[in-house]
Amino acid sequence: MAENVVNTSEKRDVRVRPDWDEYFMEIAEVVRKRSTCLRRSVGAVIVKDRRILATGYNGAPSGIRHCLETGCLREQLGVPSGERHELCRGIHAEQNAIVQAAYLGVSISGSTLYCTNQPCILCAKMLINADVERIVIKEGYPDRAAADMLKEAGIRVEMLGEHSAE
Repeated sequence: MAENVVNTSEKRDVRVRPDWDEYFMEIAEVVRKRSTCLRRSVGAVIVKDRRILATGYNGAPSGIRHCLETGCLREQLGVPSGERHELCRGIHAEQNAIVQAAYLGVSISGSTLYCTNQPCILCAKMLINADVERIVIKEGYPDRAAADMLKEAGIRVEMLGEHSAE
């Protein structure tokens, strides 16, 4: 056999194909790179039937200067993580994903949210009312009330790697 010819019967595919949860979380990781928050970069992807419906990252609303330009008021005031969200210029990744779906006229009822962090109490309430069925997170967040509310609403919250793939 010529040197430049490869015998395909000897080739083996050594790629490790991610399961669906890993795949969509990797996309959320890419989305988080657009974040303009100085304290925490978060990415979110809303999926239904293995199709992406909307994405979001945390940062100031459209047309408003980002914290990268103005600084972080919560940081300046020494506000601990998970508290006093109303002082923040930014909108959360989950909120941006919900707004994007609404803007496009896409129902997210029955969907799964992939988020790089556990949603806060504000986002938890929105996700409950948007009828999101499942939330997959990569990291926690110091908001016990949010976790309790999601549990009470019957929304499954799963840490990536601690559950079976969708």
